[in-house]
Amino acid sequence: MAIIGSGNIGTDLMIKVLRLSGSLEPAVMAGIDPDSDGLARARRLKVATTHQGVDGLVKMDEFADVEIVFDATSAGAHRRHDEVLRSLGRTLIDLTPAALGPYVVPPVNGDAHLDAPNVNMVTCGGQATIPVVAAVNAAAPVHYGEIVASIASRSAGPGTRANIDEFTETTSSAIEQVGGARQGKAIIILNPAEPPLIMRDTVHCLVSDCDREAVTASVEEMVGRVQAYVPGYRLKQKVQFDRVRADDPLCGLLPADAIGTTALKVSVFLEVEGAAHYLPAYAGNLDIMTSVALRTAERMAAHRSRERATR
Repeated sequence: MAIIGSGNIGTDLMIKVLRLSGSLEPAVMAGIDPDSDGLARARRLKVATTHQGVDGLVKMDEFADVEIVFDATSAGAHRRHDEVLRSLGRTLIDLTPAALGPYVVPPVNGDAHLDAPNVNMVTCGGQATIPVVAAVNAAAPVHYGEIVASIASRSAGPGTRANIDEFTETTSSAIEQVGGARQGKAIIILNPAEPPLIMRDTVHCLVSDCDREAVTASVEEMVGRVQAYVPGYRLKQKVQFDRVRADDPLCGLLPADAIGTTALKVSVFLEVEGAAHYLPAYAGNLDIMTSVALRTAERMAAHRSRERATR
């Protein structure tokens, strides 16, 4: 595999692959800043590098053996990377909000797109919250799902800041397409607090009256599944249920076939602490992205190995 993007996300991903993966080998890291810490670390770790971006990557001898390319740049840059690399038969795992390929949220639909030429990791807020929306939806259809992702300002690099609009649009869409909500909305907050606070996420789901114990059990089971690859992912408190009064404006979000039913607002409060492989522990937003990208690539590699074994 190769990584495009020698910033915080790309560097953390490289270190995760080297430390944790038994099926992936980092062949190349490509960036555009010859003096970046990421490229310097890659060289020290015996990973080939180029500071000429995707154009330099495809010219390298190591590129011949690369099957999977992680894109840890920006939504705008990813569009060109997709044009270049897809035509050369490489699979792209997109860590930007470009969303050119199908959304993948590992604990929800991790095996759904193993043969896709390009898959999208949604956003950090999406990876933290969409599993919960899906868990609630499994027990009670979600009429409306809203998530609020609060991340430390220090952990929001230039790529994140340049892609705020794409973040909200992509996450909102994935809340519906992967999470199962009829309607989705996403909000991101860059928290300037010092010292930096770790990532916090709030999920609100509007449902009709339901079995509260079943919803709680579904959410807790899903949290355990996410913790399998993001150990710092946890509930901050018990799942909350609030009955919505008939005159509450929230009722305006109910679909026609649910109007007149008793509505509940299900609220889930989450915290995501990073593993600190390269990034500080408060940067759980970046850690969850590199963790899901690694898990997705390993599933793709295992799938390809099984296919080759049957030929």
